[in-house]
Amino acid sequence: MKQWLKDAVFYEIYPQSFCDTNGDGIGDLPGITSKLDYIKGLGCNALWINPCFDSPFKDAGYDVRDYKKVAPRYGTNEDLAQLFRTAHEKGMHVLLDLVPGHTSEEHPWFKASSQVEKNEYSGRYIWTDHCFAGGDGMPFIGGETDRNGTYILNFFKCQPALNYGYGKIHESWQQPTDAPDCRATVEAIKDVMRFWLAMGCDGFRVDMAFSLVKNDTHHKKYTCAIWRDIAAMLQEEYPQAALISEWNAPRLALKNGFDMDFMLSGTHNGYDWLMRAYDGTMDSNPHNIGKAYFCKDSGTGIDKFLDDWLPSYKATHKDGLYCLITCNHDTIRPAAGLTTDELRIAYAMLFTMPGAPFLYYGDEIGMRYQKLPTKEGGYFRTGSRTPMQWAPGKNLGFSDAAPESLYLPVDPSADAPTVAQQQEDPNSLWHTVQSILAFRHAHRDLDSDAPFKVLFAPKAKGDYRPFAWRRGKLICAVNPAGAQAELPLKLKEGTRTLFVIGSAEVRGEDLILGDQSFAVLG
Repeated sequence: MKQWLKDAVFYEIYPQSFCDTNGDGIGDLPGITSKLDYIKGLGCNALWINPCFDSPFKDAGYDVRDYKKVAPRYGTNEDLAQLFRTAHEKGMHVLLDLVPGHTSEEHPWFKASSQVEKNEYSGRYIWTDHCFAGGDGMPFIGGETDRNGTYILNFFKCQPALNYGYGKIHESWQQPTDAPDCRATVEAIKDVMRFWLAMGCDGFRVDMAFSLVKNDTHHKKYTCAIWRDIAAMLQEEYPQAALISEWNAPRLALKNGFDMDFMLSGTHNGYDWLMRAYDGTMDSNPHNIGKAYFCKDSGTGIDKFLDDWLPSYKATHKDGLYCLITCNHDTIRPAAGLTTDELRIAYAMLFTMPGAPFLYYGDEIGMRYQKLPTKEGGYFRTGSRTPMQWAPGKNLGFSDAAPESLYLPVDPSADAPTVAQQQEDPNSLWHTVQSILAFRHAHRDLDSDAPFKVLFAPKAKGDYRPFAWRRGKLICAVNPAGAQAELPLKLKEGTRTLFVIGSAEVRGEDLILGDQSFAVLG
């Protein structure tokens, strides 16, 4: 693991919604650079920036038209280089979002691949051999190009799949992963990575990291081999560059070249049970049913989280980091289902667990999920992508543009939370986040790879739902319920509270933890 990841806390930025410096209603790279001191002061020392490359933006930039060019609406390549330089001067690292599985249908590679005449890009994408051929179980498009064939999609219609080959070959048009066309695709992605790393990028979050090889085995044998190949290149040429996968399969990702993997939200998986536990409906209404662990009156125990998270952590903690997030651009904001008091202790747990925590912009002030029509392929996710709320006043400090020109509308509520207001209030959620992150940075026992052990995790019985865990020599404990809890932790003499949200008291060998409280003992 890269040394800098031990103390890394990431801040995810959706660039079009963070800070607009030129008044066009869309956030930009100079805006991110201007807020680096804010991010560092909050306690985050690394960034993950969602796609900022040239794109027609049918999927918010995850449809790349030019991998080596910053989208003009965000600025220039030099603006991004300046962001790297300024971040490094402040002791911060920057990851870009890499989309290796597909491009935009407007990418020059795809335009060349679509031509009738054979050329060096003809095999860069996956094409069948006839205009009426099916996709062997994969989604496909036909009738839109001069080439006699249909092409395979990786996700939306605007995202033709790059050709990394097939694990199991059923059709004559499918190629093995060692075919020259497939190897050329791998080398092309390496070239893109080298381009940005040479400019100062510190690594990549990899979109749909599992999606490269089609008809791959259950264990993604061929896709994993590609990532090991790429990781070997990075280790030789850029040994401090980090890779984080969008996979939520740490047994595969972390053992095959990635430094980090996310625990992602899914219907009633371990992460979902912590802060959401919605009814599974995928639309712009969160359908909060109040069953998440951190909901005060849910009655849900920590076992639903641990049953999912703990086996993966135990299997992979020596290979890399399995990381927890407050939210991301694909996830309904936690404030949709949790109160401020519930958010405080939820974040405190996330920031003291193993792995490098990821804080989504605006979650530090409890930005709300907005029910909005789709924008750039966002659909229900659009409501988590609204402009950052910096201060009271016009557009909540995001932009000087006319409100109707904004990328998305700001929270219209009279009590919409802002950074400025919460920084002035010592009891705000912002100050809670800042204080727990400062505590984390001050204690090596909370480093991302520091030892972890479950100390106390009973199944929920009524309002008795506490959870306690050890990190190095520290003991962390949380009680999300509405009633005081007594934890028989067999504490050593001299153990004292070092950090508390709510109330906590060491009484002999036990910890008395107040309702909706969190504590670190040492």
